[in-house]
Amino acid sequence: MFSANASRPAWFRLSAIVLVACAFAGCKKDQTDTPAAGTEQAAPATEAAEQPAVASEVEAMSADELRDAAGTALREQRLYAPGGSNAMEYYLALRDKQPNDPAVASALTDLQPYALIATEQSIGRDDFDEAQRLYALLEKTDPRHPALPRLQKAIADGRTELAERQQREQLRAEEEAERRAEMERQRLADQQRAQQEAARRLEEERAAQEAAPPPSTPQQRPATATTQPAASQPAPQPAEQPAAPPPAPRVSNTLRPVSLPPPDYPRVAQRRGIAGSVEVEFTVGTDGTVTSSRVVSASPPRTFDRAALSAVDRWRFEPIGSPITTRRTIEFKPAN
Repeated sequence: MFSANASRPAWFRLSAIVLVACAFAGCKKDQTDTPAAGTEQAAPATEAAEQPAVASEVEAMSADELRDAAGTALREQRLYAPGGSNAMEYYLALRDKQPNDPAVASALTDLQPYALIATEQSIGRDDFDEAQRLYALLEKTDPRHPALPRLQKAIADGRTELAERQQREQLRAEEEAERRAEMERQRLADQQRAQQEAARRLEEERAAQEAAPPPSTPQQRPATATTQPAASQPAPQPAEQPAAPPPAPRVSNTLRPVSLPPPDYPRVAQRRGIAGSVEVEFTVGTDGTVTSSRVVSASPPRTFDRAALSAVDRWRFEPIGSPITTRRTIEFKPAN
């Protein structure tokens, strides 16, 4: 009798668990089937929405999987990157599943300053897609963080500035392409005129040679009382020699600058008072334009590289005999 009564609660609890599991499976199936019917209507809204802070594959992981993955990411120093495989995303997904876990909250508090610094660095190097991803992590971690408005404004301003700068660079590139095309047309025209002039001179010299009388030979005349001495006869004139072409002008092989416009100071670096320098190696063609350039070293890295290369590509020198490759260091100092 005691044995039967004691086994009943265990059997009852097992039955209840099975029923709840079946009911949950049925509800989940209904929820899964319902969105499938309206997939075509929901697709545009999904594409227009911003990328979530936590990747969908991370959200689909269980709490134990998230905890193990977060620990592995910390050991491998994947604190906030790459996207979809970093400790911060794992902890955020784990917090959604276990909102009252103090260890998760503590881990996110420790990771937040590193993500903040990485966001500012991404803004500084114009990597605004990465900055926006890190901003989403910070916003999901603490929506009331005081740095969020400043970061959001910096990202928006940076995107606008980058778009304007790219537009200016494209315009300069088009103008430079047109200038080089005009120089090439002018060079071909000058070359054609020089060839025509040389051909005209050759033709004139040939005609002059054909028109010159042949050298005369003395003829024997009958002797008379009034013969003139041979010395009084005019000597034959030599044929006109062809004129030598003018010597070609010598071209120096020393770089003499014509125009060295200064670089544009990056607005972000100017606003933060960042100074630095960039050593650039560039090659000057025979027409005095810069044909190629690259950064040899920079301090700090990747802060002024683009501004320095853009300035060097606009430099102009006097024409030279052969291409020259050299190096220059460009200093960047913020205005007081």
